[in-house]
Amino acid sequence: MAAPAVLIYGFLYLYPAVSNLLYSTQRWDGVTKAQFVGLHNFKYLIANDITFHKIVGNNIRFSFIVVILQTFFSLMFAIFLVKNTKSNIFLRTVFFFPTILSSVSVGLIWSFLYNPNFGFINATLKSVGLNSLAINWLNDSRYSLYSIAIAQIWFHTGQMVVIYLAGLQQIPQELYESAEVDGASRWHQFKYVTWPMALPTTAVVVAYTTIQTFRAFDLVYSMTQGGPMNSSDLIVTNIYNMAFGAYKFGYASAESIILIIFVLAITWIQRRTLRVKNGDR
Repeated sequence: MAAPAVLIYGFLYLYPAVSNLLYSTQRWDGVTKAQFVGLHNFKYLIANDITFHKIVGNNIRFSFIVVILQTFFSLMFAIFLVKNTKSNIFLRTVFFFPTILSSVSVGLIWSFLYNPNFGFINATLKSVGLNSLAINWLNDSRYSLYSIAIAQIWFHTGQMVVIYLAGLQQIPQELYESAEVDGASRWHQFKYVTWPMALPTTAVVVAYTTIQTFRAFDLVYSMTQGGPMNSSDLIVTNIYNMAFGAYKFGYASAESIILIIFVLAITWIQRRTLRVKNGDR
């Protein structure tokens, strides 16, 4: 009975994974015969590829900004929307709506908003006399990565709000009632009740958001394609460019292996830091 599922899983997941690991040790353009190069691709990536080093830095900054801000906003929104009133249910729907859109659609929407000539953001800034702040958001290497980060936060915050709501609604109300009887302020209730009880949910949100930031291919490619001058390029978009732009499939496979190791290491560190098992180390 399990054979069909095992075959499908093996064909769609295990076989590509093993093939990718094999290609990472080869020099292959997708057409001619592959040449075995051992660990050369990995050595060059780590020691000599300055562009890849820059892209890794981009990805770390992008992930840090998105994880911090998206986790903060989603938790704050969830706290204000935790009660099941009609207005809160409506607002939950509004916040969740961007999540059902495709990444390309979101990229096109924000590209229009960021347009330097007729975009809503620059038009608004000019209308209030802030012409100096009306810049070319996506074509300026100083701002392109952060502009995409804002779009990413808008895109997925509603999804994280739903996860936080599920966690917050599991907190016993008796804890808040006891805190109020003891004279605890809203801040102390959050500090000593909400935050400790929401820590397991936070671990899920942080880990999931981190993974999202390392696979945000569609959004980045539809907005900037990694430009200008690789300023908004992420590891996943560079993998695509190496494979289908430069036809360096072996090199791109090595990058993907490093990406997997990188994500596993970061999520492991996050898990240890947040102590998701009630203080277990």
